[in-house]
Amino acid sequence: MSIALVRNPGDGQNFRYYNNVIEQVATNGETSGAVSVVRLTVGREDTPPLHAHSREDESWVVLSGRVRFWVGSTSLTACEVHDAEPGAYVYVSRLIPHTFQTITPTAEVLVINNPGAVEGLFHSVGPADARADSEHTDLASAYGIVNHDNPPPPKTQTAPEKSAP
Repeated sequence: MSIALVRNPGDGQNFRYYNNVIEQVATNGETSGAVSVVRLTVGREDTPPLHAHSREDESWVVLSGRVRFWVGSTSLTACEVHDAEPGAYVYVSRLIPHTFQTITPTAEVLVINNPGAVEGLFHSVGPADARADSEHTDLASAYGIVNHDNPPPPKTQTAPEKSAP
């Protein structure tokens, strides 16, 4: 069977992951395991630890705001750092350590995981007042995720906005 799915913003089911409300744009089940796509607005405090996935590649499309990505090492200080603007596409293959943090007050992003089974982790963690990744390392491990370093500290996101001339 072929798969066709068109889902406009706001048409997907919402769920809570820590203190975020996330829209499930395309589910693992709807795509026969090929992909899971979520849309979320992230704040500066929503940064995951530096981690790697062993089972899926991960991509992001920045819809609004600016997002900083750390990629390529098990230590934040040794990672490559890239800033992504609205419209940017970022891809990280499985086994490559990475994390991201908004450098504007908020950013809206699409997060795409291929294949999509890792969505079960996000649904299993559920709501909380703040991120608590250290409380879910066993669950993350069951989904093939290994945490390598803490999230970037909040002070790293203070890139000044360019002002108009």
